[in-house]
Amino acid sequence: MSVPARPVPAPARTDQAVIRNFCIIAHIDHGKSTLADRMLQLTGVVEGRQMRAQYLDRMDIERERGITIKSQAVRLPWNNQGQDYVLNLIDTPGHVDFSYEVSRSLAACEGAVLLVDAAQGIEAQTLANLYLALDADLKIIPVLNKIDLPAAQPERYASEIAAIIGIDPAEVMRVSAKTGEGVKDLLDTIVGQVPPPHGDPDAPARAMIFDSVYDTYRGVVTYLRVMDGHLSKRERVLMMSTQAVHETLELGVISPEPLPADGLGAGEVGYLITGVKDVRQARVGDTITSASKPAAAALAGYDNPRPMVFSGLYPVDGDEYPELRDALDKLRLNDAALVYEPETSTALGFGFRCGFLGLLHMEIVRERLEREFDLSLISTAPNVVYRVVMESGRELRVTNPSDFPGGIDGYSAAGQNPKGNTGGKIQAVYEPVVRATIISPSDYIGTIMELCQSRRGALLAMDYLSTDRVEIRYTMPLAEIIFDFFDQLKSRTRGYASLDYEPAGEQEANLVKVDILLQGQPVDAFSQIVHADKAREYGLAMTAKLKELIPRQQYEVPIQAAVGSRIIARENIRALRKDVLAKCYGGDITRKRKLLEKQKEGKKRMKTIGRVEVPQEAFVAALSTTQSDTASRR
Repeated sequence: MSVPARPVPAPARTDQAVIRNFCIIAHIDHGKSTLADRMLQLTGVVEGRQMRAQYLDRMDIERERGITIKSQAVRLPWNNQGQDYVLNLIDTPGHVDFSYEVSRSLAACEGAVLLVDAAQGIEAQTLANLYLALDADLKIIPVLNKIDLPAAQPERYASEIAAIIGIDPAEVMRVSAKTGEGVKDLLDTIVGQVPPPHGDPDAPARAMIFDSVYDTYRGVVTYLRVMDGHLSKRERVLMMSTQAVHETLELGVISPEPLPADGLGAGEVGYLITGVKDVRQARVGDTITSASKPAAAALAGYDNPRPMVFSGLYPVDGDEYPELRDALDKLRLNDAALVYEPETSTALGFGFRCGFLGLLHMEIVRERLEREFDLSLISTAPNVVYRVVMESGRELRVTNPSDFPGGIDGYSAAGQNPKGNTGGKIQAVYEPVVRATIISPSDYIGTIMELCQSRRGALLAMDYLSTDRVEIRYTMPLAEIIFDFFDQLKSRTRGYASLDYEPAGEQEANLVKVDILLQGQPVDAFSQIVHADKAREYGLAMTAKLKELIPRQQYEVPIQAAVGSRIIARENIRALRKDVLAKCYGGDITRKRKLLEKQKEGKKRMKTIGRVEVPQEAFVAALSTTQSDTASRR
C-alpha cells in the first residue's frame, strides 16, 4: 500500500495556509505508533523497504516494551484536491508518567487526533490526555482504531466518545492502522478541520523549544516550533531565558530524517543546531529569537513539571560518580521532567536524589542511564515528598526518609520529646494525595472499592459511561499508589481496569519513620516513611528479607526495625561457629571449657568492635523496585 518515496521540499518559508500541526493522543497500545507508520507510508516519506514497525520510536527500550516514551515530530507532504499541504505530526506517549511530554507537544499543535481502541473503548489515561487537549483549545478529531479486530464494537464505543465530547456518533471516524483502512480519509479530515497556524510572519522571530537531544558530535539539537517571524541559517539567535547568543549552524525539518533548510517560517516545526555543548544552554520551554532584532517578550512556555516520586540513584562503583553526574545532565536535556540533586548516604556513598513523574518514569530513567551511559546503579525504594510542620512553626520538605525528623536519633511521632537537634516536636505531617480515576467493567465495582478503601482512599463519585462500563473517582494518598496498587487493580479486574491520577493537594496523616538497625546502627538506605498502621508490616518484611541477604558473621547480628526508640520487629543472623574442640582428644573437661570460654570472649570483643558490612548485592536485592507496577502497565 506504500507509494514511492519522494523528496520533501524544505523551502526557506512555507505559507501558513497550507501548514497543519497536529498530534496523536491515546492510551497505551491503542495504536498511536502504528497509525503514524501508516501515515509515513501513505505520504511517501518512507519507502516500503525502509519501513519498520514503530518507525518513530528510536530507542531500544521503546521497541522492547512496545510503548512510546519520547515525543517525535515528523513533516509529511499531502495532496488534497490538487493542493499540496505540509502536515507536522507529533507522536506522543500514552502513559500517565509521560504526560509532561504530551503537554509540550500539545503546545506546538493546533489539532489532536484522539485515538481509541474499538475493542476496548475509552480508558482513564485517554480521558486525561483528552482534557489536556481541551485545555490547550485544540481541534479534536475522534477516531476509532482497530476496526478490523473480531472483538471490535465501533458503534458502541463511538457513542461513548460522542457522549464525552458532545458530538454526533457519526462524526467519529473509523480506521484500521494495521491495514490502512480509513487512514487516507483521516489525513483529508485533518487538512479540512485542523486550523492553520496564526502567527505573525512579519513580527520579530519567536520560536518555542519543545524538546532537545544531545548529539556526541554536533552538540545540542533543539526541536522548536516557530510561532512568529522567521529564522534563517547563519543567523545569530538569542536564548531569552539565559540571554546567551549563538550562531545557527544548521536548521531544517524532520521528514522523518533531518533535512536541512535555508530557514523556518511562522507555523513551522523543525530543528536547530548551534554547536552548543553545554546542555544547560537549551532549556525546554525557552524562547528563541533573533539576536539582531529580538522580540519584546518571551512566549509563555510550559509549567514546570512537579515530581511525584523520589528515589536515590547511586553508582555501584563509587568512582563512577562523575560519570553519573554527566549522564544525568545529558539525560535531562532529553527528559525535561527529570529533577535531581546531589546527596550522600553513609551506606551507599555519593549519589543523587532524583524526582520522577511516576514509577514507570523512574524505571525508564534508570534503564536508560545503564544502557546509554554504561553505568551500574543502585536505586533506593521510591517515596513521595512530605511536609512536616514543627511546633516551633518551622516547616520541612522531606524527600528522603533519612531527613525525616524522627527515627532512632530523633522522635517518631507528633508530641514526642526530641533527642536530636531537629528544633522541637512534630506538630503535623502532610502527605500528597491524588485524584485517581478508574474505568472498569461494572462487574468489578465491589473489588475495586475494597482495594481503594484498603489503601486509605475516599470515594468522590461514580458514573456509568455505558450500561456495563463505570468510571470511579477516588482521593488517595500518592504513597499508597506508587508501589503495587496498579498490579493489584489489574489482577483483581482480570486486566480490564485502567488507572489515571493527578495531584490533588495534600492531607494530614499519621506517618512514622521506620528505621532498620544492624547491630544497633541505623542503615539510612533502608529507612522508610509509612503510615503508623503499616509500620510493623514493613518492619517484618524488611528484617526477614535482610536476614536472607546478609552473610553470616563470626558473631550473632540482630536486625531490628524501630519506630523511634521502640523496636517493632527483629530477626537474628546466626553466628558462624568454629569448632575449637576439634583438636581435643580426651583430657579433662576443664580444658575444653577453657577453650570455649576463650572463644566466647573473642566473639564478645568482636561484636563490640566489629562492623557489619552489607554487600552491594544485598542492597540491590533489598532495594529492588521489581514490585513496581511498570510491567503490567505496558
